[in-house]
Amino acid sequence: MLTFEVLNELTLKVTCKGSDVLFTKAGAFIAGDSLQKNYRFEKVLFGPQNNLAQAVFGSIVRHAAKENFPLMKVSMNGDSVTYYANYGQHIVVYKLEYGEVISVESENILAFTQDCDYKTRFLGVGVLSQKGIATSTLTGRGNNAYVAVLSDGNPLVLSNWETRNTITVDPDAVICWIGQGHCDPQIIADVNWKTFIGQASGESYMFEWTGGQPVTVILQPSERSGGIRIGID
Repeated sequence: MLTFEVLNELTLKVTCKGSDVLFTKAGAFIAGDSLQKNYRFEKVLFGPQNNLAQAVFGSIVRHAAKENFPLMKVSMNGDSVTYYANYGQHIVVYKLEYGEVISVESENILAFTQDCDYKTRFLGVGVLSQKGIATSTLTGRGNNAYVAVLSDGNPLVLSNWETRNTITVDPDAVICWIGQGHCDPQIIADVNWKTFIGQASGESYMFEWTGGQPVTVILQPSERSGGIRIGID
């Protein structure tokens, strides 16, 4: 059994009791602590899916979308503690309930347990946000479905599960969103003649989840250089 814990906001501590399997971003391992080294690393060629056809399809989709997601499998055979990080980025840990889904850009995934069902799917809004047309989804399929995601700076977490408020965000700041099912956002566009002469507000499109769509959204205080940029110099 694995448990995730964040140390000093920048390091993921993974504690293993017994034998288990962890999937991480390749190269993220920084240290290990065990009675004897009882964990080994293995490169994942296509994807973590048990179904080979799904794994190959996911690899093709990520390649077509130019999403680089080098993945490493960590097999643990006994009690151990291992540590992971990625260039000083902040880390957020989330434990998925059964059937709960997190939609996240592959570049923001640090690690997840084998109780998460991993898939790659085409996402129309991916054309607008960031750089691809695909997104990764992780679905909770057990009692130990941990996910660790990366953020450039201290993340902001918004949720409307209790308030049922409408959440509106800049797509280039979104790390992931979590809910029952894919719960994809609506695209709210504000493109007019001012946009084409460079006099717009700079927020030409937004992601929006209404109160009838319960969701948790995690954002970073740093916008990606991506999306649609319309203007005349």
